[in-house]
Amino acid sequence: EDFLTLIFKAMMKDTLNSSHPVSSAVQSSEQIEEMFDTLSYIKGASLLLMLKHYLTKDVFQAGIRVYLHNHNYRTAQSDDLWDSMNEITNGTLDVKKMMKTWIVHKGFPLVTVVRKGKIISVQQEKFLYRVEPENWTSDASYLWHIPLTYITNRCNFTHCTKAYLLDQKSG
Repeated sequence: EDFLTLIFKAMMKDTLNSSHPVSSAVQSSEQIEEMFDTLSYIKGASLLLMLKHYLTKDVFQAGIRVYLHNHNYRTAQSDDLWDSMNEITNGTLDVKKMMKTWIVHKGFPLVTVVRKGKIISVQQEKFLYRVEPENWTSDASYLWHIPLTYITNRCNFTHCTKAYLLDQKSG
């Protein structure tokens, strides 16, 4: 419950146009300090949970083991983690490409789902809670690779969850 409260606080901060990406190039020590705030940590933790759910717990843990083994007693970058996950998925999913869309964009997407009979359509756009005119920039080019999971009436949640990766504006 406490973690959910933290997530919602971070999401509220991330809805503002004055937000910042989880990962970005820095030029000064002040910028480094600005990056290590609750938004970065909580959003980062949420993104790892999203990835774990999408890959499954076993695949995610195997990727973490590969990452820790490959970078034992050395420095590492976020790309190193994504490369380790790619190694475990055997190229079936480009984890680095997917996760880059989440860590280099500020904010998060709003996904709209429309059902017409048996056809389900999904569409994404950047979510902004409040536009701050003095900080406004166009985010029309933002595109996330969004892992969507769903079940049908023939399944239950634990046995046949299906997944779809929304990597376009609509699908």
